[in-house]
Amino acid sequence: MVRITLSRPSDLADVADRWRSLEVRAEPSFFQSWAWVGCLAEERFSDPVLLVAEEDGRTVALALFNRSRRLLAPEALHLGESGAEGVDCVFVEHNGPLLERGREVLLPELLRAAMHAPMMPVAGATERPARRRLVLSGVGEAQLRAVRAVLADRAGGHVCEVRTRPAPFVDLAGLRRSGTSFLQSLSANARSQLRRSARRYAGSGQLAIQRPATLEEAWAFLNGLAALHQATWRRRGLPGIFAAPAFLRFHRALLARTLPRGELDLLRVAAGGRVIGYLYNFRFRGRVLAYQSGFDYAGAGPHEKPGMTCHHVAIEAGAAEGVDCYDFLAGADRYKLSLASGSVPLHWLEITPRWSAGGVLSRLHESAQVWARWRP
Repeated sequence: MVRITLSRPSDLADVADRWRSLEVRAEPSFFQSWAWVGCLAEERFSDPVLLVAEEDGRTVALALFNRSRRLLAPEALHLGESGAEGVDCVFVEHNGPLLERGREVLLPELLRAAMHAPMMPVAGATERPARRRLVLSGVGEAQLRAVRAVLADRAGGHVCEVRTRPAPFVDLAGLRRSGTSFLQSLSANARSQLRRSARRYAGSGQLAIQRPATLEEAWAFLNGLAALHQATWRRRGLPGIFAAPAFLRFHRALLARTLPRGELDLLRVAAGGRVIGYLYNFRFRGRVLAYQSGFDYAGAGPHEKPGMTCHHVAIEAGAAEGVDCYDFLAGADRYKLSLASGSVPLHWLEITPRWSAGGVLSRLHESAQVWARWRP
């Protein structure tokens, strides 16, 4: 019998120990690892709620939420996020509860508990069964199936906000098994663009990847990436993500946590002495996740494609190093789709209690949209 409880942890250090212990017995994405979840956790989870599933005294599932409240709406639990836009600019993907291997069947029960279970006793008092909103950002198909199972319950809830984005990837393990090179797997047009771009850059020198040798050099790489990233977005009339103080603070802390463990692949790509761009990738359990980048679009000449070229040399390096998957993460950018061999959907969902004001209004809005489409 699996026992699921919700509580408000007083010490996130205790959560860290429990999380790392389960992580060894799980198959998490990088975004479910304590390296990510625990980074600046005290700042990001100002009102934390810990969900724990136990069987025979052994922890089989964990989820860390932050609780937020909104006027005239049920309280919300945000999975792996704060619920504050300025803090959540770090953007979580491949999100979900941390599960012991083979325990995916528990997902619907975990979501039901998050929405309805009372909190464990705090200072001698127990909260009554709740009617909470649940905010799930960047979750995969397994979580979506669990949401549908919960929505099938009479007291389940209603999805009042849905957004789906593709997450393209290159299946390097599959290419190795088939004896196909990365370039051979691409369309003729993509191969032509990459080869022509490489020839153009070769006029400045040989294309090469450099990784930082020290933490100080890593800071310099990150600053160089941020400068190129911001320049690109400012030309579009937008501020760029590095303009958000919380984003840079989080990733400076994350860099210091992950670089010594080999979980951060911060790359500078250059042709001779000419810097083409930087890639800020995570490296975790055989996967490379292309999280952020900065490319020298302003200095690119005709047929020079800094974004495609940087990813190309990074993918080839990963293939040579035995990486199983190069994951571009969420986004339907053309260069991602051109280089990818496949894609998975990621979902951003908000589930609200069925008879809450938000749930009723959302269902009325959907009914009105259906009526508008079908009326003569």
